[in-house]
Amino acid sequence: MRAPEEKTLIDGPAGKIELLIENPGAPKGIALVCHPHPLFGGANSNKVAHSLARTFVAMGYCAFRPNFRGVGQSEGAHDEGRGETDDMLAVLEEAKRRCGDLPVALAGFSFGGFVQTRVAKALAESGHPAQRLVLVGTAAGFVEGTRSYDTEAVPNDTIVIHGSADETVPLANVLKWAEPLELPVSVVPGADHFFHRRLHVIREIITRSWRH
Repeated sequence: MRAPEEKTLIDGPAGKIELLIENPGAPKGIALVCHPHPLFGGANSNKVAHSLARTFVAMGYCAFRPNFRGVGQSEGAHDEGRGETDDMLAVLEEAKRRCGDLPVALAGFSFGGFVQTRVAKALAESGHPAQRLVLVGTAAGFVEGTRSYDTEAVPNDTIVIHGSADETVPLANVLKWAEPLELPVSVVPGADHFFHRRLHVIREIITRSWRH
């Protein structure tokens, strides 16, 4: 299922947030998709983020794909995940205004996955937990060139996907984060951080794992 792509700007805590919206019509849920690190070229046009959005649209979700602060037309400056979490909650408010009070799925790639663990915590604390999370190439532990990520705990039905050949976030980092949570990790053999030639595997894992 393909859906038209709408580009819009909404008001956020630090100014405008640029947003891509794909609505399949009569959606059964809202999918918020977060892109990789903005200081290293991450944007909502990223192939993994795009693939995540398309996967959810195919499952009947309305996909919201924002640009983080300082990317594209999104205003504000990079805030290492803190302000970005507030921005994502503002995007979800807009999503519910447009689509109604539907179940919310959170999906993120790399730094976007780290942010989504924070969004999930905020939603749970507000009494409106997310339906489910999908985390791909999640930033966890010490990541060369950026910093050390203290990634939040997530529910044990979270879909965690990581490449065995990830050169940005070592697989060992994610396993160390997941171990005390007793959280399964789907390892894609040979996949690098950006899942070159492996995007179809991400789609298949999510589609197969999703509870309808």
